[in-house]
Amino acid sequence: MQQQAAKPQSGIHHVTLLTRNVQANVDFYVGFLGLRLVKRTGGYEDAEQLHLFYGDAVGSPGTLITFLVWEDGATGRVGHGQVFEIALAVPPSSLGEWMTRCLRHGVAIQGPSREFGETVLRLRDPDGFIVKLVAVDTLAVHPWGDVLRGPTRLRAVTILSEAPEETAAFMTRFGYRPGPVEGSTIRMVSDTDVIDIRDGSGFVEGVAGTGTADHVALRAPDVPAIEALEKQLSTLNSSPTNVHDRKYFTSLYVREPAGTLLEVATDGPGFTLDETPDRLGMTLMVPPGDRDRAADLRVMLPQFAMPGEPRMPRRELPFVHRFFTPDDPDGSTIVLLHGSGGAEADLMPRAHRIAPRATLLGVRGRAHEEGNARWFRRLGPLSFDQADIRSEAEAFAAFIEGAITAYGLDPARMLFMGLSNGANFAASVMGLQPGHIRKAILLRPMMVLEEPPEADLGGSEVLMIAGARDPFAGFGVPLAQWLERSGAAFDLRTISAGHELSGEDETIAREWLHMRTDNRID
Repeated sequence: MQQQAAKPQSGIHHVTLLTRNVQANVDFYVGFLGLRLVKRTGGYEDAEQLHLFYGDAVGSPGTLITFLVWEDGATGRVGHGQVFEIALAVPPSSLGEWMTRCLRHGVAIQGPSREFGETVLRLRDPDGFIVKLVAVDTLAVHPWGDVLRGPTRLRAVTILSEAPEETAAFMTRFGYRPGPVEGSTIRMVSDTDVIDIRDGSGFVEGVAGTGTADHVALRAPDVPAIEALEKQLSTLNSSPTNVHDRKYFTSLYVREPAGTLLEVATDGPGFTLDETPDRLGMTLMVPPGDRDRAADLRVMLPQFAMPGEPRMPRRELPFVHRFFTPDDPDGSTIVLLHGSGGAEADLMPRAHRIAPRATLLGVRGRAHEEGNARWFRRLGPLSFDQADIRSEAEAFAAFIEGAITAYGLDPARMLFMGLSNGANFAASVMGLQPGHIRKAILLRPMMVLEEPPEADLGGSEVLMIAGARDPFAGFGVPLAQWLERSGAAFDLRTISAGHELSGEDETIAREWLHMRTDNRID
């Protein structure tokens, strides 16, 4: 008699959350909880967003917690239409040790308590997201770390729903069946785990941001199952479905009736597709469609250290900032000031090509215009808040002093490179806070101070690169005249370009920097 194939297991494939601090996130999920980092990659929706995957030894479906890294990003709001708790199964005999471990590591805990007859410890990760440890005797198929204490798999996620009955009914098409009800929570049970659906009537709607969940993914055996599900959902009055090849799995996105984003993902091909089991999570991967800019992405994406590895300390300073440290730093530092609407990592690839051995320090402006970061407030197209420029320049001078002290930077080997609004601000700091910026590359700058100060810039070196077709090029002339009048060693180059940057900017900057002996490129 022919043997029947085993029925594919239903259950959770992974859950994806958002974090604003990659180092604290790695320290918590790897260092404290003991999960394995099985993949680090640029995001498949946005390759400039780091995506981390934690799980068991091989990243098995049902063990995975993944994070989209919004470094220093806005905090979200927990509300209905979201997953707002996750639960990990741990050996029942380990709960006492987990309580002791929480106390030792300064992790606040609630409990133990009882939920659906199971003993639960409730704690929060560094972003404030609720992580429950549930005493369930579940076999770890591919154990990792301390087998007597470590999490074995995802036990549950909790969804806050305005329409809990509709949400529960929708889950039945993914292999979940009704289980017990406790208070305002309906438990849906699969072959391997549970989904708790809590009545969110009266709660505010959730808002995406750090400290919240993006989605929960459910398991599908293969691509034909995804295709069949897409056809099935297209006949319902459900949200639009989107199928994506995520390299490590193929998936479909859909929203359940109350708005929670669901993904359905195939079990394979899995995370050993491009790394051997012993080296999982050790190399930063880039989505196939972004291979042409892989080198740039590896500079832009935030760096972190694994638990026990040397790391640069994180200090609280007046401006959001991020470092990129090359493999063989030469002791020089390039401080980067983005253009209007940019971010701290925007100029890192260009700076790295200009000076491959320099440590890069990207800084984010604190003013905002329609949600876009700037360095000072703008009153009109060519009118700027003079008091704000002066206030921010004073704060930036304090930032420079703090960074030098906190990170051990050599002020004699610091170069400041700014683009457009960032270049305008750097030039303003040179005049308003003399001595803090003594070497600068200003890309497409203009004078924004209505009354430029009489400053002594003797000993300062400035490279200014203007674009011949830049509509704002003429406004850079007063800045050039002021720099020369103030005594700076000033070099003005005009290239065949508009306001946008080009490869010629990098060539000129590299050659100019090469002539400065204390920043010479080997």
